This record gives sequence, C-alpha cells and structure tokens, in this order.
Amino acid sequence: MNDSTLPPRVAEFDETLALQKAAHLEAMSPSLAARRDSLQRLYRLITENEDALVAAINSDYGHRAEFETRFAEAFLLRHEIKSTLKQLRRWMRPEKRHLSFLQYPFARAWTFPQPKGVVGIIVPWNFPLLLSMGPVTTALAAGNRVMVKMSENSNHLASLLREIVPKYFDASELAVFEDGGGRGPSFSALAFDHLFFTGSSSTGRAVMMNAARNLTPVTLELGGKSPAVIGDDYDIAEAAKRVMWAKTLNAGQICTNVDHLYVPENKVDSFVAAARARMAEHVSDINSGDYTAVIDQVSYDRLQATLADAVAKGATRVDLLPGEAGDAARRIMAPVVLLNVTDDMEVMQREIFGPLLPIIPYRSVGDVIVDINSKPRPLAMYVYSHDRSLQEKFLHNTLTGGVGLNEAVVQAGIHSLPFGGTGNSGMGHYHGIEGFHTFSKLRPVFKQSRVFRGLDLFLPPYEGLPRRLLSLLGKLQG
Repeated sequence: MNDSTLPPRVAEFDETLALQKAAHLEAMSPSLAARRDSLQRLYRLITENEDALVAAINSDYGHRAEFETRFAEAFLLRHEIKSTLKQLRRWMRPEKRHLSFLQYPFARAWTFPQPKGVVGIIVPWNFPLLLSMGPVTTALAAGNRVMVKMSENSNHLASLLREIVPKYFDASELAVFEDGGGRGPSFSALAFDHLFFTGSSSTGRAVMMNAARNLTPVTLELGGKSPAVIGDDYDIAEAAKRVMWAKTLNAGQICTNVDHLYVPENKVDSFVAAARARMAEHVSDINSGDYTAVIDQVSYDRLQATLADAVAKGATRVDLLPGEAGDAARRIMAPVVLLNVTDDMEVMQREIFGPLLPIIPYRSVGDVIVDINSKPRPLAMYVYSHDRSLQEKFLHNTLTGGVGLNEAVVQAGIHSLPFGGTGNSGMGHYHGIEGFHTFSKLRPVFKQSRVFRGLDLFLPPYEGLPRRLLSLLGKLQG
C-alpha cells in the first residue's frame, strides 16, 4: 500500500505505543494480584475525582444534567469495576477441554486466556467516562496495556484525564489522549494488538479500514435506528412513561435509545396524550437543569433541520411540552413527536440521536417484523408487551444487537450481559466475561502423555496395524 495513503504519524502516539509494547513484553501475563491492583487504582481514580469529572463533562456539553452523569456514568462504572474484581479469579482460570481417550490416551488439553498486548480505545462524546473507562476496565482485567483517544467534543474531560491518570497509572499501563483536531485516523492506524471503537457506522468503516493495514482485530460498537414496539396488550400510559424516560435521558443522545416507535393504529392518539401528560408531570421547566443540552451547534442544527425536513414533507409535529421552547442559545431542545412520517424523510433515514420521536402506526405484528427486517440491523430493539408469545415472535424473527422487554436502554448498562451490535450496528462484544474474552487471546494447549504416545501406533508403513486400528476407531465412533 502506498505510504501516501497513510494518515500522518503522531509522535506521542508512536512513543506511547512503543513504551507499552515494551512493557508488555517484560510482563506478558500479569498476575491476579497485579490486575486487581490496576482495577483498584481505576476505582480510586473515579471515586476520588468524581466531582471534577462531572464538572468537566458538564463543560463539554454546555450543560449536562449532573444526576445523569453521576447515575449513568460514575455509578455504573464503579459497579462494573467492583463486579470485575469479584469475578476476575474465575475468569483467569484455565479450562479443561475434552479429549477422546481412544485417540489421545493419557494426554491433556486446556485453554487459558492471555493478554493480547496493547489495546487502543476510541471513545465517543455521549457517555465519555463510561465508554472510555468501561472498556478500560475489562482490558486491564485481561492484563493489557491501554491507550485511549477521547472525542473532539470531550476536550475538558480529556484534559482532566490527562492530568489525573498519571497520578494513578504509569504511561506504560494506561495513557489518555485528546483528539487534538482530527487525529483519529492516525490513532486507528497504529499497530495495536486490539482496537476498540464506539461511534457511528460511517466512522466505524474508516476505523476498520485503517486497522486492516496492520491486521489489527477490531471491536466496533456502532449504532443504528433502534425500534420499539408497543404491543396491543400493554398499558399505553405505562408505555409512554417508560419510552419517554429513555427518549429524554441525555436528551436522547444514546446509541441504544428508542429511535422510532411502532404503536397500534388505534392507540396513537392515546400514546401522544399520555406522553404529554408524562412530560408535564416530570418536566416543569426544561431549562431547570435536569435536562441535558445537545452536544454542539452542528448537532443542534442537524436536529432542527431534520425536524424541518419532516414537517416540510408532510409529518405532523406534536410538541410534548407546549409553551416550552427550550433555549436555542444553550442548545436545550424540547422533545417532539412526529406523526405521519414516511421513509423519504431524513428522520427515518439516519440515526436521530436527539429528542425527536417518530411514531409509526401498525395493524399487524407481522407488518412490524417485516419493516424491522427490511432495514439495517440496529443495536437494540424494544418490545413492550406481557404476552409471552408476542415477545418470542419478535425475539426469534428479528436480529438486533440487544433486546429490552418492557424497558429501553437499561440492558446496555447491565455488565453481566454482553453488549454489542450485529451487521451495520457493529461486531464483537464487551462487558463482563465477554469483554474479558474480547481483550484476551484464548490459547489452546495440548500436552502429550509421558507414559504412552498413541500416535506411535499409526506410524508408517500404514498397511497392517495402522489401517486396522483406523478402521476399528471408525466403527467405534458409530
């Protein structure tokens, strides 16, 4: 490949990668105690600096509801680290594998997880603490060295992490970098032993192409248009409460959020009324501080243009907080439902990532399944129904990254469940033991018996005993 096609090199990236690779070669399989020490230091980093981390994320957003950062990032992250510490010994144990005594008498076989080496992690802006230090948790648990590149929209947090991480970790263990103005391609082109990316599908393709230059294995956590379906049996007011909680959390800027909602056609008006009542009950003032801003002006303008495009093409706009205009200067955007949407509208063509909710009326569940399957596979799907047969129908006739039954978003924060997409929404998993395996090389080992080598019975010449034994083994296999 022509070197002119390569992204420019960044000296601090190259130097840190060389430092971490050398450190890995000196200690290729850190002990349980060493890994626990790394995780305990990470826990202290989060706990001892939580107020500063919350303030930095707030500065990056312009306004981020403090509770959302503490609950959806710091709290979940501490829980993940503690859970990992409790289970790490079990995860590290070798696992015995079955051998046929007839083929390999007295021999043994097992697997054991070994660190891959240096892991690169590319972080999005929407949950920048959780989505940086979450993968770091399982990468360190697996015994790796880690380099983290933050988003260009997380400069305050990145600057803070650059300041505090060295107080807890040597650069040979963990290093954090600011984006620095478009340095992402240079980072993803580094010869990591594993590259982990969270972000958009379009950027994920570019990351994968850069990683391919070095045959670097990748985990891609992307997004997509995650659908939600309200079953005919489900209480519509309860559905509105749960859907709107998810849709307004972080102002809808969540990769697993409800993107569009299928509602029985005779219950659309009831849902809209219930959603309005729900918002009026819990958001008395959208500028009070409990509602998060859209991350930057480009994203705010995109959402406003998406809304205008839908209305211009025939959609009906329903403001869920009538009289609450938000604050354009602070990028506070009130939630809006869109009715009568069509596939040619921008809101139905790309991931929304904001507080717009298109509603699609349906007559039959079969039509919903066909529509979901006609689109790229999303990162999540949500079904609100107590009907077990309906739940099973969606589970077995669609394919998405994850599923929530009667709740949205929550499955992404449960660390005992693997998290990851499929197709257009990504590849690979992390969280818990799946994350540990993602960042490990599962090494298979075969140990021959010292008392008897069965293969000696199959040495040439093959006529005679070897052929008769092979025939006998074939008969015994059935």
